[in-house]
Formats: sequence, structure tokens, C-alpha cells
Amino acid sequence: MEIAIITLVIALIFITRSIKVVPQQHAWVVERLGKYHGTLTPGLNILVPFVDRVAYKHVLKEIPLDIASQVCITRDNTQLQVDGILYFQVTDAMRASYGSSNYIVAISQLAQTSLRSVIGKLELDKTFEERDIINAQVVAAIDEAALNWGVKVLRYEIKDLTPPKEILHAMQAQITAEREKRALIAASEGRRQEQINIATGEREAFIARSEGEKQAAINNAQGQAASITAVAEATAQAIERIASAIKQPGGEQAVQLKVAEKAVEAYSKVAADANTTLIVPGNMSEVSALITSAMKMVMLKG
Repeated sequence: MEIAIITLVIALIFITRSIKVVPQQHAWVVERLGKYHGTLTPGLNILVPFVDRVAYKHVLKEIPLDIASQVCITRDNTQLQVDGILYFQVTDAMRASYGSSNYIVAISQLAQTSLRSVIGKLELDKTFEERDIINAQVVAAIDEAALNWGVKVLRYEIKDLTPPKEILHAMQAQITAEREKRALIAASEGRRQEQINIATGEREAFIARSEGEKQAAINNAQGQAASITAVAEATAQAIERIASAIKQPGGEQAVQLKVAEKAVEAYSKVAADANTTLIVPGNMSEVSALITSAMKMVMLKG
């Protein structure tokens, strides 16, 4: 009975040491008699008991690693307190096991030195403006060395950049001055535009008034010209009709009669004025001569 129990215990030990179930996204490094033998993939794996052993276990997922805060000096000799976070992934379990005694510490130290080197090439203002460039350069510097450790560096992100308090106050004063400057420029531009708009409006109004006055003068002149033309045409038509009527039978006698009536009317108006001395021709033939002269003028016009 005791032998059976001992045999069962030994069998269980052999089974537990020979059967290994590796979880997904994990890789286990196996050594046989102290030498690297292979890497176990996710699933059921069989080992030789007491000969093979699992020496290292690695997680193949993306791993975030906090990089300790450190002081970096910029190109213009300004101190910055910088901390960040690094994302990496184990891609080769064998290299991760034997390439470095502690690849996590190695990556962390290399990230710090690379960051100091990159920031040392930049001025203070550029460090705030070019975070993406800093992150990319740190990743490139670490990734090249991390290949020997079986690690792939995916990305690096700066969490915080903190300059000294004096620099912060100076930067705040500069920002305030820049904002006040922009406000003054905006206000002056507004006043300038307002003056331009007023001058443009006055110029356009003056042009509009002058154009209106010009058009009014043109219309008035055209109206006067049309009126004069109409009067002249009416007068000419009247004269033509009179001349035509004179040429008709009895027309000349009618004109003589009309002229005589006008002469008599003129004499009567003059005689009606008490302050006017009227001299009447002694010979009526003179009146006839006057009528004859008038008729000649009418005939000439006709």
C-alpha cells in the first residue's frame, strides 16, 4: 500500500513537471540542463521532468513603463523637470531572457539619458512646441538598442515639462504682454478700418450727389433746349401759315386791315396816358405809308 502511494506521488510529480499550459500572450523560456532549449508557445506543452525547466516567463502584451522624473538642461541653459511614460513590448523571449540582466531597468535608464540628450539640443521655447519631435527621437534612440534585448519600443510620451518658478513667472509675463499687444493692435486696426469706412462712405456720397446734380443739370438743359426748339418750331409754323394765308385771295387786304387795327389800337393806348403828348400826323397818307411799310416787312418774312 505504501509503495502504491509513493508511486502515485512520483507520477503526479512527473506529470506536473512535464505538462505546462502557457496562457495566451505569454512566452516561457525553457532550459535543458542549464542551456537554452526553446520557447513555449500558448497552449499545452510537454517537458522532460528534471531535465527541462522553465527559466523565464515573459508577457507579450504592450507594457507601460513610468520613467522617473529628472532634471534636463536645455540648449539655453534652462533647467526643466521632465517625466514621461514609455510603452514597449517583448518580441523575442530568448533575447529578453539573455540579452540583459534586467531589460526594464535598461530601457528606463536609456530613456532618461536619451531624453536629456534630445532636450539638450533644443532651446526652452522649442521644448514646449516640439513635444512630438522629442518623443519620436527618444523612441528612435531606445528602439535601436532595445533590439538586442528582444524588446520593441512602441512610443514615448512626455507627461509634464516643469521649468523653474522664475522662468514660469517670466513666461507668464511674456504671454500677458503678447496678449496686450495683440489687443492694442486689434483696437488700432479697428479704428483704422472705421476711419477708412467713414472716408469711403463720404467719398461715395459726394460722388453720388455730384452725379445727381450733373444729371439734374443735364436734364434741365435738355428740357430748356426742347422748350426752345418747340417754341421756335411753333413760331416757324405760325409764320409759314401766315405767309400762306397772305398768298390766298384777299389775304393781303386782311393783313392791311389787321395792321391798321393794330396802329389804331396803339394810338388809342398812347392817347389814354395823360402824361404822354400825342402828335397825330397831319396827312393821312403818312398812315397809309406806314401800313404799306409794315406790309412790305410781312411780305419779306413770308
